[in-house]
Amino acid sequence: MIDFTSLDPLIRPRSIAIIGASDDRTRIGGRPIAYMQNQNFQGTIYPVNPKRDVIQGIPAFADIASLPATPDVGLIAVAGDAAIAAVEALGQRGCKGIIMFTAGFAEMDEAGAAKQEELVKIVRRYGMRMLGPNCLGLFNAAIGFYPIFSSSFETGWPLAGRIGIASQSGAYGTHVYSVARNRFLGTPVCVTTGNEADVSLGDVLGWMAGAPEVDVICAYAEGIRESEKFLAALDLARRNRKPIVMMKVGRSALGGEAAKSHTASIAGDDAVTEAVLREFGVLRARTTEEALDIAYAATKRIYPVHNTLGVLTVSGGAGVLISDAADALGFAMPAMPEAAQARLKEKISFCAPRNPVDCTAQTFNQPAMIGEFAESIAVDGGYTSILGFFTQAGGSQSMGPHIRAQMTRVMREHPDRLWCMSVIAPPEMVQEYQSDGFLVFEDPTRAVTALHAMEFYGQAFAAEASPQPALPLVTLPAESPSEAEAKRILAAAGVPAVPEAACADAEAAVRAAESFGFPVVMKILSPDILHKSEIGGVILDVADAAAVRANFATLIARGTPHGRIEGVLVAKQIKGGTEMAMGIVNDPVFGPIAMVGLGGIFIEVLKDVAFRRCPFGPAEAERMIRSLKGFSLLDGARGRPKADLAALAGTLSNLSAFATAAGPCLEAVDINPVFALPEGCYAADAVLTISRSD
Repeated sequence: MIDFTSLDPLIRPRSIAIIGASDDRTRIGGRPIAYMQNQNFQGTIYPVNPKRDVIQGIPAFADIASLPATPDVGLIAVAGDAAIAAVEALGQRGCKGIIMFTAGFAEMDEAGAAKQEELVKIVRRYGMRMLGPNCLGLFNAAIGFYPIFSSSFETGWPLAGRIGIASQSGAYGTHVYSVARNRFLGTPVCVTTGNEADVSLGDVLGWMAGAPEVDVICAYAEGIRESEKFLAALDLARRNRKPIVMMKVGRSALGGEAAKSHTASIAGDDAVTEAVLREFGVLRARTTEEALDIAYAATKRIYPVHNTLGVLTVSGGAGVLISDAADALGFAMPAMPEAAQARLKEKISFCAPRNPVDCTAQTFNQPAMIGEFAESIAVDGGYTSILGFFTQAGGSQSMGPHIRAQMTRVMREHPDRLWCMSVIAPPEMVQEYQSDGFLVFEDPTRAVTALHAMEFYGQAFAAEASPQPALPLVTLPAESPSEAEAKRILAAAGVPAVPEAACADAEAAVRAAESFGFPVVMKILSPDILHKSEIGGVILDVADAAAVRANFATLIARGTPHGRIEGVLVAKQIKGGTEMAMGIVNDPVFGPIAMVGLGGIFIEVLKDVAFRRCPFGPAEAERMIRSLKGFSLLDGARGRPKADLAALAGTLSNLSAFATAAGPCLEAVDINPVFALPEGCYAADAVLTISRSD
């Protein structure tokens, strides 16, 4: 069990020593002292500077050895070797936390990386935790703790609230904080991790997942390291019902060898990360605005498993806009019950009561109607999310107070719903709506996105852990095997193959073809030829013995210039069914990742695929298959026979178990196509890529 509370000395200290403290309140070594004095840090500050006796009105000390007590945390704002010496001295004093502003380490060059390793050894030797190096720092506004040199506090301080910010980038982390503050969102804790020589993003997420002062986590990531901590943190946040919304930037291929594997070239580390985040209920935001919109909505701590949207509007056009936005997201907007629609028509004959419910501008003459319509939407419609679109009227002096009073009355009678107002109003009026308990957005489409995200969290929090499959015993060959051997290995692990035979000569190929029945498929058999079709190494519809003999010679001739030839593979030709593809890529961070998608050439053209960390059971495998845009092809679209979904899911689950059991020597698996039939599924081609580093 990972102990994330080891970060307490860094984030909730009672004392701090500032090495390189400055009397200049604008310098890197001076800003933290100025900020903490301004915000009444509840602990003790020990400035360390051999050139001054007093710094910013606080007694200073010549060195760490002279400190009157051991600080909980040491902030390092000196350069080069002096920084390393300071960490050693703090360790000798028994300090438990280091915040390292100092740059010039692994972010620079190999020499810097060696110095960073030296830092890590010192930190580990003394049992300390270190943030950085090359980090901007952190703040914990609840205790006035600001070991940070950002200039963002020159324009204001964090507001009270429940959103924590965890960021690998210091500048962007404080950017998110500043934008949040300008939107009146409370972000009392922000931690930036810098080079992550010791404390990683996973550590910070784990600490926030267990911290009582944080309900919602907004994260910024450029790359993930220490996957065990990262995944443990995501799991803890999900178990504690704390939503994480993450901006994960950076898109790259898995490496230069990725093109050798269909699965790897399609995956890329970004697609893998996306799959892992979704697995643990982390929602990925595209922009800072979207991330904060979602975090804002999540502060209500209402996460419907089955979210429905009811809309009350004074504009038919806005109703259409909102409906389009909801439809694009798959956000359910069921119609109001017929009886309720009839009652609303009795109140305002020209209203549109279906959903969106357009109460029209008549409510300007009859403000009480706003409350009556809202009550019907909440009670009769039973929607879990309710969005009121009142545009400028909601912020006007003439109508705003009436709208606010009517909507607030109904909201308080139904506090279990997500209530949102789309209004254009002065900042002070927006804050009044928010103090009543409403979410407030000018743009109704942003409101729809934020409200819909609460269903994602609701389903993630409600999901039960699916049972893991048993792992088979797997013995891999010393090098990448031929197709026939690859299929034999996979079949032993529960991935069935099309009936086939490896044939060393033409007569053996004829006997095999006659035993399967014509027509058959013939393929060159070589461990060196991965993509056979590119050299003409696959021949379909071989109809008789004479054709088998002729094609045997042809395949040998085509394959010989390209590598070692073991013979020809003769396989029963499957007719009908749907071509699927399955695969495994060994991700450097998260380990084996399974892929499923439409097969044949479509996997690279359409990239309609789903990914999942291995291993997983048949239920999760079926969810992956059902998530494909082309799932209707398996489900009987346009009169096609339905595929054996249970067999397909079972095979995918077995593949995930095989990949886990095989270990890191299994670099990749490509099975394409897999024929999904009305009864059963069969691998028609398979490539195992083995990488022996020993």
